[in-house]
Amino acid sequence: MTDRRLRADAERSIRSIMEAAERLLGANPAATMEQIAEAAGVARATVHRRFASREALIESMELAAWRELDAVVEAARPRTAPPLVALHQATAAILRIKPGWRFTLAGPVPLGADARAVQEGVMAKCDEVFTRAREAGLIRPDADVAWVRQAYLALLAESAHSAREGADPDALAARLLDTLMHGVAPR
Repeated sequence: MTDRRLRADAERSIRSIMEAAERLLGANPAATMEQIAEAAGVARATVHRRFASREALIESMELAAWRELDAVVEAARPRTAPPLVALHQATAAILRIKPGWRFTLAGPVPLGADARAVQEGVMAKCDEVFTRAREAGLIRPDADVAWVRQAYLALLAESAHSAREGADPDALAARLLDTLMHGVAPR
């Protein structure tokens, strides 16, 4: 029982450190490990025990963020759900998650190999959904899936960045997908 509580305490401590680091580094990318420890309400030694360096902390944050994104993309059933359903569900879920990882997800490529591998898996799922959408006639048959993904990710990033506090992720997802699929020209 004690081991389980210690593990739960350690997990809470790690999560508190990462949340504090996300807030502080987002406001000041030069924030120190000591400032992060103070904001997390833990001793500096605790931060250093959990994370050998600032880079290790950021890599852990990236891995946690990409794993969270991967889980919601997978929950949207990218291989089996109708493509627009999978896209909408994944997009709305990502729009719920992404604001909590603004600093961490700001870089185009994660620092750590583990996070890069998860990111590549997420991108492969994204390409799979767009390939299925193309095969279903939802996007042009000559559409370059990699370009469609880039446009989607740009719209997703802008939507997450500019969304007002309390904005409905489902409404944002519908608007984003409408813009991606139909553009802004009159129908």
